[in-house]
Amino acid sequence: MKNEALKKVLTEQRFAVLATHNEGQPHGSLVAFAASGNFRNLYFATIRETRKYENMARDPRVALVADDRMNRESDLTRAVAVTAVGEAREITGKERTEAAAAFLSRHGGLTDFLENPRCALMKVSVAKYFVVSEFGNVAEEVPVP
Repeated sequence: MKNEALKKVLTEQRFAVLATHNEGQPHGSLVAFAASGNFRNLYFATIRETRKYENMARDPRVALVADDRMNRESDLTRAVAVTAVGEAREITGKERTEAAAAFLSRHGGLTDFLENPRCALMKVSVAKYFVVSEFGNVAEEVPVP
């Protein structure tokens, strides 16, 4: 990844808004997330009996938005927002074990949640990032395979 602002947001911010949809009706959910070391994947956990999980089962296309705003006027010129677009799927087995370790290194307080048998660990394979800075400068970045 070349974009340092993108890396900073994905490594320093702990929460993002997940966007899913069902038959054209958008749905947003706040999620705790973690990025893979190469930023090609983002991980979050959810209970399977949720609207977001059902929406992703119907259509895996999602967007995750994370930002570094501080709810101040200066955010108009200083904040950076990152939108990741890609496809989400539940991961299992060894892949889940490895991703869970990375996820829990950022969100240790969610250990019990992640160990719940009803909890799915989701992987978003990122197709593209959009990075918005200075309230209008937009850059695109595609993760290197």
